[in-house]
Amino acid sequence: MPALNVTFTEEEMATLRDQAAKEDVSLKALAHDAILAEVHRRKVTAAAIRTARVSAGLNKRLATK
Repeated sequence: MPALNVTFTEEEMATLRDQAAKEDVSLKALAHDAILAEVHRRKVTAAAIRTARVSAGLNKRLATK
């Protein structure tokens, strides 16, 4: 299975460990889920921006009616 090595400062690792403990999950699971959630958030944001750009004219026409 592919893996990823990510470097963190001691302070960042402490923050991650604390959060993993609060969520009662492993550090690996926390990092995995956080990365995938961020990628999903970026995709949704990009889609929303594209949709707003494409529908800008329609929105203006609808606003005047």
